[in-house]
Amino acid sequence: MTNRTATHLLPVDALTVDVITDNVSDTYVSKTLFAVSEFTNVVNAGAGVISGETLLAANLGYGLLLRTKRDDTEHTLLFDAGPEGAIFLRNVKNLGLDLGSVEAIAVSHGHWDHMGALPEAIAAICEHNGSPTVHVNSGMFNERGVLLKSGAVIPVANVPTPAQMEALGGRVVNEDGERLLLDGHFYYSGEIPRVSSFEKGRTDHLSRPGPNDQWRPDPFLMDERMLVVHVRDLGLIVFSACSHAGIVNVCTQVQALFPGLPIHAVMGGLHLGGVMETLIPETVEGLRPFDIGHIITGHCTGWRALHALAEAYGESVSQSAIGTTYTFAADPPGVAKPD
Repeated sequence: MTNRTATHLLPVDALTVDVITDNVSDTYVSKTLFAVSEFTNVVNAGAGVISGETLLAANLGYGLLLRTKRDDTEHTLLFDAGPEGAIFLRNVKNLGLDLGSVEAIAVSHGHWDHMGALPEAIAAICEHNGSPTVHVNSGMFNERGVLLKSGAVIPVANVPTPAQMEALGGRVVNEDGERLLLDGHFYYSGEIPRVSSFEKGRTDHLSRPGPNDQWRPDPFLMDERMLVVHVRDLGLIVFSACSHAGIVNVCTQVQALFPGLPIHAVMGGLHLGGVMETLIPETVEGLRPFDIGHIITGHCTGWRALHALAEAYGESVSQSAIGTTYTFAADPPGVAKPD
């Protein structure tokens, strides 16, 4: 595809987002008007009692089920899956979600907490609906490690390879460039340019091609991708699962790709916890020019960043949590219009 790929993204009438995997379980957290809580969702899925068994399990990672509708056409895409297959499948079951409707999987980047559950997800989808297309890029399959303060390197779990995913029934598209998915309902990016003055990645991230190679610094994680949906009459919904690129860089690229369209919502992890907390003030101010309607933080954002964003932007900021459903539409069901 050419660099004009983004211009062919079609506006959809509605987008529904189910949070299958996230770090936080908090059904009591205040919700936006277009969100439905975990309690409500599990009851609607058939739970006769609220209990540990009928609720969802949080774990370190991210995974969303995205459903779009445009006129009479509907599409379903899985964006990441999370770190561990059994919990992913448990959460799907308790939410009453239909994996058989999943046509494609888009992977944000090659880290275990986003790809570890893919084997079970692909196998479950194939049981009900043929072979899902799995969108990845070649940079996702290096081995990864973390440099500890002691100077030691601890490897992290390898992600499933294209061959392994194909053996399970997935049809893998392993390309580095941007692309449109599912009749132009989704934009899956290429590399995200690193242009801001302060988003310089993490010096403790390392990678290597294979187990016999030397570890090398990998602060930028250039394999990371974002996903964008254009909802008619609202604007762009931007999914940045971990924001290793830096969320200001992500929004800068979105603005360049889709000039004139507002960013209605940014959803995902902003990777501003721990050693990244020093970037919080610059990130908060760096987001101001984009006039984002809703910032829905999850996964690796960190509580200090969430508090700083809420202090700066008020009710436009909210906490993601597992089991929550978000509906983006000009007239979402169940939301009363103001008089």
